[in-house]
Amino acid sequence: MSVTAAELQVNLVKYLRLAETEDVFITENGKVIAKLTNPNADKRAILNSLVGIIPADVTLEEAREERLDKI
Repeated sequence: MSVTAAELQVNLVKYLRLAETEDVFITENGKVIAKLTNPNADKRAILNSLVGIIPADVTLEEAREERLDKI
């Protein structure tokens, strides 16, 4: 989402909440001057990418042993 600096000033709380789920690009005179983003977004993306990697029928101990066997 893109928003002007003036609009951001008027509705700051709205854009802070929106930044929890998506990046908000702040513009001035038609140019992007800043980006409002969630600092935890990268952590959340990494976690979501890992979900489902270990099959449900494999225990954590079995997964650890398998990983160590490959070293």
